[in-house]
Amino acid sequence: MNRNTLIALLLTSPLGLAHAETRVERIDYRIDGQPYQGLLVYDDAVTTPRPGLLMVPNWLGATERAAEKAARAASDKYVVFIADLYGKDVRPSGPDEAGKAVGPLRADRPLMRKRVQASLDELLKRTDRVNTQQVGAIGFCFGGGAILELARSGAPLKAFVSFHGNLDTPNPADNGNIQGRVLVLHGADDPAVPKQQVDDFVAAMRQTEVDWQLVSYGNAVHSFTDPYASVPGRNEYHPVVAERAFKAMNDWLDQAFENQARQ
Repeated sequence: MNRNTLIALLLTSPLGLAHAETRVERIDYRIDGQPYQGLLVYDDAVTTPRPGLLMVPNWLGATERAAEKAARAASDKYVVFIADLYGKDVRPSGPDEAGKAVGPLRADRPLMRKRVQASLDELLKRTDRVNTQQVGAIGFCFGGGAILELARSGAPLKAFVSFHGNLDTPNPADNGNIQGRVLVLHGADDPAVPKQQVDDFVAAMRQTEVDWQLVSYGNAVHSFTDPYASVPGRNEYHPVVAERAFKAMNDWLDQAFENQARQ
């Protein structure tokens, strides 16, 4: 996977929202001495620093398809850094390999938080492109659950947005550590995030003073923002809901960053 390949892919993306100025840069970094590689996605037509978004992708990791989604989220408003939570040499080719890669992180939430935080630190180094006073985090599927764990660690970001992400956590009281606004965008018929998990999340958040919202989209299952998801009734793209969800994300982030600017 090289930079030119990624740019060409973004220009012909089925999302239809990337354009000629979209750039994708591979960023090498280290966690506990081991190599990791994330992707920085931005529109270089805008030269002033913009708000930054840490993006944790689905369980397939920092792939070309993740870069497509980051380009849709970024447009010309944000600089997005796609986190690598597995390591530079771990790139799952399908669900079986992804399950093996993600399992240790789901079983060890402190380790998950550590790797997400290290990836956030890389984004915050990009002061030439990122307004480090306006930073949020977004995540998809597994990544949605991962950015919620970052929030529960007390990371001082302005906003967190989870798209069809896991909502469970071994320590629900940690929701009280959240400092930013939390938006959960959920498919009402998502079999991967069952009703009990949703109910437990809502109950835990009600015990906090966090500014949070959960939007449940009717007739949507898991992966509703993913154009490549095609398992009916389980993982399935829903273009109408995807459009609504990205608009909800933008509105949420706009409010968070505008409120911060007034303070």
